[in-house]
Formats: sequence, C-alpha cells, structure tokens
Amino acid sequence: MGYLAPAGKKRSSHVMLSDSSLSNLGDPTLNFPPFAAAPVPADSSSSEPTQNELFETDPPPWELTVGEDVQLASIVFARSPHGPYDYRIPDDLLDVLRPGMRVGVPLGHRKKPTPGWCVSIKTGNAAQKKLRDVSEVIDDEPLCDAALVRLVMFIAHYYQVPAGQVFDTLIPASVRDNAGTRKTTYFRPAPGLTEEQIAKLPSKQQSAMRFLIAQDRPMTAAEIAIMAECTEDPIRRLRKKELLVPEVRRELSQNIRIRAQANDGETRKTHDLTAQQENALSRINSAVDSGRGRTLLLHGVTGSGKTEVYIQAIEHVVKQAGSAIVLVPEISLTPQTRGRFEDRFQNVAVLHSQMSASERHFHWQRIRRGEVQVVIGPRSAVFAPLPNLGLIVIDEEHDTSFKQDKQPRYHARKVAHARAMALGIPLVLGSATPSMEAWHATQTGHAELVTMSERVGNRPMPDVQLVDLRVKEERGKGGAISRPLHAAVLETLKEKGQAILLLNRRGYATTIQCPACGTVCACPDCDMPLTHHRDGGKAMCHYCDYTIPTPPWCPACRFDGMRYGGLGTQRLEMEAKARFPDARIARMDSDTMKRAGSHQRVLSEFRAGEIDVLLGTQMIAKGLDFPNVLLVGVINADSALHFPDFRAAERTFQLVTQVAGRTGRGDRGGRVIVQTFTPEHPAIQAAARHDYLKFVEDEMVNRKKFNYPPLGSVARIIIRGPLEDKTESVADAIVDRLEKARDLLKAEVRILGPAPPPIVKISGKYRFHLLLQATEAAVVGEVIRRGLADFKVDPKEEIEFLVDIDPVNLM
Repeated sequence: MGYLAPAGKKRSSHVMLSDSSLSNLGDPTLNFPPFAAAPVPADSSSSEPTQNELFETDPPPWELTVGEDVQLASIVFARSPHGPYDYRIPDDLLDVLRPGMRVGVPLGHRKKPTPGWCVSIKTGNAAQKKLRDVSEVIDDEPLCDAALVRLVMFIAHYYQVPAGQVFDTLIPASVRDNAGTRKTTYFRPAPGLTEEQIAKLPSKQQSAMRFLIAQDRPMTAAEIAIMAECTEDPIRRLRKKELLVPEVRRELSQNIRIRAQANDGETRKTHDLTAQQENALSRINSAVDSGRGRTLLLHGVTGSGKTEVYIQAIEHVVKQAGSAIVLVPEISLTPQTRGRFEDRFQNVAVLHSQMSASERHFHWQRIRRGEVQVVIGPRSAVFAPLPNLGLIVIDEEHDTSFKQDKQPRYHARKVAHARAMALGIPLVLGSATPSMEAWHATQTGHAELVTMSERVGNRPMPDVQLVDLRVKEERGKGGAISRPLHAAVLETLKEKGQAILLLNRRGYATTIQCPACGTVCACPDCDMPLTHHRDGGKAMCHYCDYTIPTPPWCPACRFDGMRYGGLGTQRLEMEAKARFPDARIARMDSDTMKRAGSHQRVLSEFRAGEIDVLLGTQMIAKGLDFPNVLLVGVINADSALHFPDFRAAERTFQLVTQVAGRTGRGDRGGRVIVQTFTPEHPAIQAAARHDYLKFVEDEMVNRKKFNYPPLGSVARIIIRGPLEDKTESVADAIVDRLEKARDLLKAEVRILGPAPPPIVKISGKYRFHLLLQATEAAVVGEVIRRGLADFKVDPKEEIEFLVDIDPVNLM
C-alpha cells in the first residue's frame, strides 16, 4: 500500500484489553467472529462460608415488588440519535410488545411518535417509572425472531453501525412499507348476542347474522353477502346496531402480479455422482446431522459439479423438515441457476434486484410462514427469515459482490457464518478460486476443506494460450482482437461452436481527449474521465452517473477532432461485428441488461444456438454452463492487475480462471486465449495452468510481508466533504484520536494515512482515507470504537466519515 504513509510509530507492546467481550470476537483467519458467550452464573452451591452482615443491606420485600413491576423496552433508531434508549411499556402493551417489533415513541421535542425497533425487554426499578412511555406498536408480530435480533446486534457491534440501520437493511423496505397490501375489514358477532335479539331482526339481517355465527370465524362483508345471498346493506345496518364487531387487518393484495419464472431452456441431465461428489455430499450431510455449527470449503474446479452437490445436500435437509439459503452473486442469478433448483424442489423463492416491491414482500411473507424450502438470492438473502433453517450455502464465495458497499458495510460470508454458528447448522462455501481468507481458514483448522479436483465425466481442463500484446506480430493490425484470437474465433465458427469474449469495461471509449491541447473530458463532480457511450451519443461518469451529450469539439480550445481512447464493450462489439460479419453477436453488460427478463432472453438464445459470440463484462465470467462453448477469449487480463490494492493479483487470477472455466464443458473440449501485456505475472501464469495452490503459495508470501488479510485484519475509514482542506483537517483529527486510543489500550495497531485514495473526488465530495492494521480483528475494532466514541463533526461543514471493517475495495 505505497500510497499510504504510517501515521505514527509502530508500537511493540502487546495487546492488553480488559473488555472480555472482545475475546469472543473470533479468530483473525476468516474474520468470522462468533457471538459472545452468555455469562456463566455464579455457583450458588459453593461450600465457601459466608459472613452475615451486621445490618440488612437488601431492600425490604415490599420495595422489591414496587421496583420489579416496571417493564422497559430498549429502543434503537435508524436515524440520529440512534439509541438505544429505554422506554416504559404501558400496561395495555405489556402482552403485545416483543423484541423485533417496530414501535412509535416520543423522542426529543418531536410532535409525532418516532419509529424505532425494540431490541430487548427488561425489568426496571421504581425510579424508572419516570421514563416516557411507548406510544404505539406498529407491527402485529415481530418482523425478526430472537435469533435475528441477536444477529442484528452482532452486526452493529462488529461493523460499528447503528443497530437501527441494520434492522432497516435486514427487513426490506417493501416489508416495512407493506408494499402490495391493503386494509381489509372483517366482522364477527358482538359478544353476548342472544337468540331473542336475532329473532327480532329483518329476514336479510337474520340470515346474514346466522350464517356468520355458523361459520365461527371472522368474515368480510363481501363474503357474508355472497354466502347469505344478500347485498352488503343488511351488513352495514347490523354494524350500525353494534351487533357486528369490526376488525381491520392488513393483507397482501390478491392482485399482485408475480412475473413468470422460467429457465433458459436447459434440459435436465442426470448422471451418477463421481467419487469426489459422493465424498463431498457425505461430508456435508454428516455436518448437517451433527447438529452443530461447522464451516466447509468446497474447493471444486469449474465443471466439477458443485451445484449438484448443493442440491442433493439440500434435499437431505428438506427430508428432515428443514430449509436452506443459497447465496449467489447478483450477476449469477441466471434463469439457469433458478431452473435447476425449481426443477428439484416444490417451493423455491428467488430474490433478485429486478423484483417489484410487492413481489419482494409477497416472497418475504411466504418465507416467514415456512412455505419455502429453498431461498436463492444475493447477499441480502442471508437475512431470509426461514423458521427451520438447516443449511447455508455460498456459491462463488470469493465474489466481491458479497460485501455491501454502503452502510452497513457487512460481508455476507461473515454474517452467514455468525448465523450458522448461532443456530448450530453447517455453512458451505463453494468456489473454484476460493478467497484467501477461506483457504487460510482451512489451513488453520477453522474450516474443513473438501476438494473436487476433477471435472464431471473426466473432461480435461481447457488449454490456455497467452498472447503477449507487447509483440507487434501478436497484436495484428490493431484493434482489441489479436491475430491468434481472430483465427481461433473463425475456427470456432467454422466448427459450429460458440465463443465468449470477456472485457471488464463497459461503454465505447474510456477517455475523451483533445489531441490539440490535451484536455480530457472529466466529470465535474468526480474528477474522473467520462466514458463515451455510442448508444445515445453520451458521455457518462461511471461513479456518479453524471451524463452529457458527447462533446463534438474540445471544451477548452474548440478543436473539433476529439480522440476516443481506451476500450469498452461497445467498441469491442462493433469490432467483432466488422471482423465476423456472418456471426450472430450479443452483448451482456449493465447497459444492455437493464430490462426485466433481459438476462433470461439472451441466455436462452445463447443456449438455443441463436447467438454465436457472446461478449460482455464479468457477468458472463461465472456460473454459466453451456456445452457448445468451444472458445473463451480474455481481451485484456491486466485491467485490474495494477490497481493500488493488495487484492489486485487475487482478483485477476479469479477472473481469468473463472471465465476460462466456461469452456470445455461438453464432449468437444475447449480452449482459452488470454491477451495480456504482462504474461510473466505469477497470477496470470497460475491461471493459465489452472494452478490454484501455486497461486496461493506465492500470494501468501506477498501478504506476509505486511500482515495483510488473511494473516491480519484491516479496517478503512473514509472521510469525505465539500471542501478539501477542512476534510483533510477532520481526517487528521481522527488519526490523532485513534493514536491516543491505541496508546491507551497498548495495542499493536499500524495506522496508515490519512491520504487521498486513488479516486480523490466522487459526487462533489473530496475524499481522504486511512487504514488500520493489526493481527486480530478485535484489536482494530476496539481502537476505532474507543477513539471515535464521542467524535462529532459540525453538521454545517457537511463532512462525514464512515468505518469499513474488512474492506474489499480500497479505491
């Protein structure tokens, strides 16, 4: 991390922390802290003699009675002030309010009750009768059970965010807003109603009343009218006479439009499990049957049949009346993944970003009622309220999309581990290129390694050819497609095969520059070059979405020959269509996949052979299984290799290995061509040989030099504000406080910075960041917690800071 200088001298003293809760925050390997252990009660049967007090020190019994009859609710809020604050529970809510419910309470001088979350209920003393009362209970029943409330408090503590914000993340906005619901009034007979009263009613009212009594359940006016063969007028008259008691319920509308779910046309293929699949399944089933929390890393090469192992393990759980969560990267939520699970299970809920609010609420209620066997979704699905959860699977566990990039910045892998260990169920991590953290955990005994090193059907791994773009003869006549790749695509098309081309940059050109004066068109709010998008003739900032028409001339010198540099997927698409005019070509990136169902349409056409060449960003690199893909081309393997981030090599190895695994899955074999300016780099060499173990060995040596994860723990603090000098002064103040906290705790923590990050300005805010490093996550967390406990910034300066524990992005 050469761009961050140490803020102070490194302390040689060892950590001496008195807070016992910190010792329970777990090992530094996976950074998977379990919940703190419950306090052990004192042994009342001790034989040690006790000395009687000369005077009674305990209050008399009648005072105890007075004190213990005050019930208090601890409430947290999503907005400042965040709490927790104690409120007295009025008598009429004592039997209603439970932890995990939303409440309305008086807060400060606000006139309306402020919504908050109840996290605990406890007994108070007589003095606490003066506390303010809970005004209302918003929910009919808890939205979070006790285990999820405990999970919220863990996330709030570890990631240092207000618990109220975690609740709002855990419970979707569609659920909190009751999306797709309406209020429905039900009626039941008034208590004490006699036969004499009914006999005096008009015939229609009599008929309606007798029918309602006979049904012995609340009914709507429409239901009563239909069954009693009358209009709703007699029911309204009964209500006026107070012979019917109304009850208002909020229910999901029957008119919610649930979009049809379909796979991509894949036909179900069955085969006997390989010996390695049998072993993996046996290990997972054994963990399920053990009844205790265990973590298993399923390291299976691409095409080894990991998905089939997941499915059969979940079938084992379902047979025991359990349910499972399967987390996949958002981009991998393809019709193929969904289709495979829906083909094997009766009740599957698939959560994804293209759902409407009412759809999301509908599925969430099904999940909570226990009507769902398997939940499939991105990182937020880790919070799915399954009542009988028996297994959590994280497929492609190395993917960075499992880390949330806004508050609360949780990692789904860590949260899944905490939830699994608390419930005593297994967590299965699957990947062909496991994260360094997960691999290190297996080497230190914190996770179990299950290896699947062979492809199904003993198919060979594809051959990988490296093309050195520094050699003119290799590059060809120019453009993005080198001479060897061009020849390979032609040969693939001749053989009636299909090809995948990966370029992890969207747009047409990544820079717009004037060759006369050198001016680069940049975003005024981010100081980043605008990307030219040929579709619509626009220039966009990919960080804040600032968009303008592509300038026809230089805004500085008015020269009308602007140069478009860099390469994006739009430009690659145009070149591919020009070089292969007879091929059917499709592009998959975030620009073309905006409409609902667009993924399904393109992938269905690709499977059906209606598309010959599929090109796109990393969304085509993982999870796709198409037997007719004979060629994969990586246009530029160096796109992320030289970022100022200690994980740059790991990400490059993972991306190249994953996209290479998309070929060679059928009987015709496959090949991979990787274009690079640094073919000698260890990460690219290891990816070309499909040698994960060699890559890990070399990379661990690099990480050990600076104790980077997984050998240590890292936290990042980002400070941003509209004025650069004031933002920097706040960053300096934060460092001073952290250094004092470190010295007070005698903690061995390395503080780097503050310094501007590689991206200095985003959305009009200047940015500074600093890193904290230590061998244990608990130490880093406590230094930040102590140092910033009461640190506040003047709201008028509009400067904010946020804490990112275990960051995956240092840009």
